[in-house]
Amino acid sequence: MGLLKFLFITILILWVIRIILRLVFPLVLKNIFSNMQQQGNGPAAQQQRRPEGSISIDYMPPKPKPGNTDKLGDFVDYEELK
Repeated sequence: MGLLKFLFITILILWVIRIILRLVFPLVLKNIFSNMQQQGNGPAAQQQRRPEGSISIDYMPPKPKPGNTDKLGDFVDYEELK
């Protein structure tokens, strides 16, 4: 009798969770997608258009520092023996 009661309660709980997820999950997804869409329409997406032919550089990599090659040490040539 205890096993039947356990199975009935387990199936009932899983059934209720399934119904709740079917009702709540679409609402949560709709909310998430609307938030993402609003962020996409923010000020970064509405940048002013530049006239044709103008160039804009957003990132310039750092220039390597000229090093003194004398401080690097000695180069030892080697041969691989088999």
